[in-house]
Amino acid sequence: MANAAQFGAVNGDLAGKVALVTGAASGIGLASAVRLALDGAKVALLGRGGDDELKQAVQKIADAGGAAIAVEADISVEAEMQAAVQQVLDQWGRLDIVVANAGVNGVLLPIEDMGMDDWSTTIGINLTGTFLTVKHAVPALKKQGGSIIITSSINGNRVFSNFGFSAYSTSKAGQVAFMQMAALELAKYRIRVNAICPGAIETNIEENTDRRPEVDEIAIPVEFPEGDQPLRHKPGSAKQVASLVKFLASDESSHITGTPIYIDGAESLIHG
Repeated sequence: MANAAQFGAVNGDLAGKVALVTGAASGIGLASAVRLALDGAKVALLGRGGDDELKQAVQKIADAGGAAIAVEADISVEAEMQAAVQQVLDQWGRLDIVVANAGVNGVLLPIEDMGMDDWSTTIGINLTGTFLTVKHAVPALKKQGGSIIITSSINGNRVFSNFGFSAYSTSKAGQVAFMQMAALELAKYRIRVNAICPGAIETNIEENTDRRPEVDEIAIPVEFPEGDQPLRHKPGSAKQVASLVKFLASDESSHITGTPIYIDGAESLIHG
């Protein structure tokens, strides 16, 4: 497991807090779960059933002295998400931080070729799944306040040039709109709601991407400047995103809500 030094300043200021992280078996979700645990939070790592990576992640956190449990659920199924939140409450009695991170790229197709199943699956996981995660966490968060962090994307918010991503980009734009509505509605309960919008990040999300050859028929040739990630000249890391998640989860961001935060090394300023 990563140690504290790899994540920069780790100060344990989340001690006593309980976090739920969806899509926690790998990538941004796993890095976020580890970072929150390193800073003292008890962390429930949520993933689909039968995910050995999820169990391995929980064990690594436990081996490092952190407190973590695995929660199996499909975020697009309401009964499963309701049960998942209850499992966290049964384990630790409270919930303070929700990282609604789980998502898929889905099937990349031209609009006219996209089937209803293709569209519905992406919207169901990315957007409806975010809604269900937040909906069932709200009653527990209301008791003492807390922080909700939604993983959106530069796609659908600043970038619209990735062909075939119509369902994905729509879901990501919808997440930001939902975040802003929730931030205002929940502010009186001291629940902050924000969205992170990553650009290219080194993760394995491409494994759940189904790019069909029909996309090539609608692509418009665009030549970007050399080095289309200006800050680092390479994709960001999941650990960098996890540091932002930790900031938004902590009291250091106590006056920030309703805000989409771009973490892309200025990539979207070129691609937008």
